[in-house]
Amino acid sequence: MKKRNHIYIMLMTAIVTVSSCGYSSMLKKGNESYDRGEYSEAAKLYKRAYARVSTKKKDVRAEIAWKMGNCYRKVNFAAKARGAYINAIRYGYPDSTAILYKADTELKMGRYNDARKSYDEYLEMNPNNILAINGRKSCDLLPLWKENPSRYIVKKDKLFNGRRSDYSPAYAGEDINTIYFTSTRQEATGDDINPITDMKSADIFFATVDEQGKWKKPELLQSEVNSEFEDGACSFSPDGKTMYLTRCIMKNNGPAYAEIYSSARSGANWAAPQKCELAKDSLSSYAHPAVDPEGKYLYFVSDMGGTFGGLDLWRAEILTTGFGAIENLGEQINTPGNEMFPSFNSKGELYFSSDGHPGMGGLDIFKAVEDSTGKWTIENLKYPVNSQADDFGMTFEPGKQKGFFSSNRNDARGWDHLYTFELPEITYKLTGWVYDKEAYELENAIVNIVGKDGSNIKYNTKKDGSFTCELEMNTSYVMLASCRGYLNYKQEITTDTVKENKHYEIEFPLSSITRPVRIENVFYEFDKATLTPESTASLDELIKLLNDNPNVTIELSSHCDYKGRDQYNERLSQRRAESVVNYLIENGIDSKRLEAKGYGESKPVVVTKRIAQEHPFLQQDSTLTESYILKFNEEQQEVCNALNRRTEFKVLKTTYNLFGE
Repeated sequence: MKKRNHIYIMLMTAIVTVSSCGYSSMLKKGNESYDRGEYSEAAKLYKRAYARVSTKKKDVRAEIAWKMGNCYRKVNFAAKARGAYINAIRYGYPDSTAILYKADTELKMGRYNDARKSYDEYLEMNPNNILAINGRKSCDLLPLWKENPSRYIVKKDKLFNGRRSDYSPAYAGEDINTIYFTSTRQEATGDDINPITDMKSADIFFATVDEQGKWKKPELLQSEVNSEFEDGACSFSPDGKTMYLTRCIMKNNGPAYAEIYSSARSGANWAAPQKCELAKDSLSSYAHPAVDPEGKYLYFVSDMGGTFGGLDLWRAEILTTGFGAIENLGEQINTPGNEMFPSFNSKGELYFSSDGHPGMGGLDIFKAVEDSTGKWTIENLKYPVNSQADDFGMTFEPGKQKGFFSSNRNDARGWDHLYTFELPEITYKLTGWVYDKEAYELENAIVNIVGKDGSNIKYNTKKDGSFTCELEMNTSYVMLASCRGYLNYKQEITTDTVKENKHYEIEFPLSSITRPVRIENVFYEFDKATLTPESTASLDELIKLLNDNPNVTIELSSHCDYKGRDQYNERLSQRRAESVVNYLIENGIDSKRLEAKGYGESKPVVVTKRIAQEHPFLQQDSTLTESYILKFNEEQQEVCNALNRRTEFKVLKTTYNLFGE
């Protein structure tokens, strides 16, 4: 029995010894891969090492879990990264950064409540950490932005995406018929699997448009631009003749440093790439090149000395002899996190991705505009362009607010895919109608529209008296309608700043020069000449009309119905006409332009086509005399009397003070 026990103890000791050697070897190999940036390979080795470590070795388990979490995080495997960080924390990993990284992965997974708790836990220990503060803000922003999406239309592209990662699309200059992008699909050059990504090394692919305007199947770019190494994240000079790309070369089993290369185009062929000498620092990475629309600067990403965080955005002036001094874009753009994948639209607005600014999780796409003082205004593109995953590498179709970008949203493996985006243009449409104030539409009237933005356009109305035009956002316009035989009529309008389509409608009721024009809604106190407060709106409109037509003089007339004695009605109507004239004078109209006339009941209304349509019992061209009115019932008689009780004006002269007399 003692012998058996001894053998058992010897056997168990041997197993523990072998196990210990096993995890040490795996851990060593994992560390070597980790140091070279081979995160997929390192994760596999750490996983095997972790499984062989006794639960009693808490410090070792914590260390391996921490490194395993970092590997999964770097290859976008959020769920596995979170699990590893949980183990690291459970086994007492001493660096609280594990809690921060766990929070980041929870945010990327859309686990907002868990992420809030993790960020709060970390902030209790590190209350001033900017990344944690912004991450905590993101927990609230993400669901809010999802509930209130922007106007962007985002769709996953069906044609360009392969079975592996596809990312960093780019148009070449003004060519809208060719798109380039980076892919790790099977057709990429070489047969080896990249230990960093556990996929084939990336190459540059392209697609063109066929005769029907549809994209054709992507092809591998047959050029020395593609190599056995990682090649991609390309961009182009404004003329499309120079390609800039990122290449990662593995050297002597050391870490892979990214470098920027350029290739010149000759016809349809791209020459062998040449390395861009941006700085003497050979131990830093330089990646994700982008040229501004003026071709003045090369923007890029680097972790060189002087960064504010992990990766920063930099730029170097493009010279005929190479590149000038490099400058960091500053802390308005760069954060303690990572800023990557710069690109531009045709307006020169910078777009980039960051995991350091408040966002939705992972890399978010931001828009940045630089003013004349060098100050940047930063804007998150929000949902649906951004998601809780990584969103990056945006390219714009030349001159348009649409194009492509890349994202690993909804992919549990963290693989990137291409998405289309479009920001529909906001249209501010105006429809106007020009018509005779007492009749119908005026064909071929002219409307001049002058905008505060410097625009000055003339429109002719259609047969129905209408016209349509496009207006700009947040702009004031003055509109003047004119037609032969009518007074001019001015309108003003200021468009809104709302970011949605809007349709404005406006009317131009023109007053005839050749016949009296009824002034609607002018009222007097019963049996008096005193204007009621309800009259001011219509009279103010008349004041505006006279100010818009400063060379016009008018007769202001008042009319009564047949009730009452003739002389009494004449005196009452005269006093009423004078009341209106006095109101106009008090409000700035020159008295020399006005004449008051009371006609009593001497000029009954002649029924127009418009009146006949509004009151079918009346016959067009008939005159509303007392004898004519008495033919109708009591209600109809009151309608006729109301029509006769009116205030009118008619144009006497159109040349008043025309020559300064």
